[in-house]
Amino acid sequence: MVTKRRAGRAPEAYLPLPPATFHILVALADGERHGYAIMKAVGLGPGTLYGSLKRLLEAGLVEEGGERSDPERGDERRRYYRLAPLGLSVVRAEARRLDAMVRAARRKKLIGERPA
Repeated sequence: MVTKRRAGRAPEAYLPLPPATFHILVALADGERHGYAIMKAVGLGPGTLYGSLKRLLEAGLVEEGGERSDPERGDERRRYYRLAPLGLSVVRAEARRLDAMVRAARRKKLIGERPA
């Protein structure tokens, strides 16, 4: 679970990330998104998404990008979120960790062209 930010904490100290957290950070890697767009991209319900975003904001992994109207949904105001520099470092570290796990599974022929 992501906890409150501690000064000087290395990105690897946040690992492993819960799957929902990883998916949210990956969704934000392309740029700012509002909550509903994140929810659609990662397939989370509003309770899980907004609870996770609150923790990510507190941990300093995500920043609010402000509110603006959403042309796709009329004149409705939406709050936007973006990766903080620490969040980008953390999601990159988690992607490397997962990649190493997948490579280890392939070496053991657990996955790949002809899994065991």
